[in-house]
Amino acid sequence: MNTQRVWFAFFIVLALTLNFGFFVGEIDNPDHHNLYEFFFALMVSLIATILKIGDRSHLGAVLLATSLVADLQLIVAAVIWGYGSQVTGHVSGSLMASIVSLAGGAMLANVTSVILLIAETIQLKR
Repeated sequence: MNTQRVWFAFFIVLALTLNFGFFVGEIDNPDHHNLYEFFFALMVSLIATILKIGDRSHLGAVLLATSLVADLQLIVAAVIWGYGSQVTGHVSGSLMASIVSLAGGAMLANVTSVILLIAETIQLKR
């Protein structure tokens, strides 16, 4: 068993599950979306991106691209959340809907990563 691949898969799947946990709930209700869960989803997504940087295969490039998309969307969502909470003083329903929508796009990129990881695993021959 290759422990590097285990950690790689672990962080990819963890990024997806944390993102999904944040995404679930009423889209415009800030009480349904935890700030700490969002923070951990962003941090794990960034770690997964770092782990993908060393892979020089074509599939590795696609996995890195999907991870960068997820990171970009989560970072933009974090900036919007920071703006809403620090500049306006509260996160309105429409602002939270934008944040959750961006997190949903990141979740779709994470789903793509997991599907590619599963496809690669199925193709491996012993």
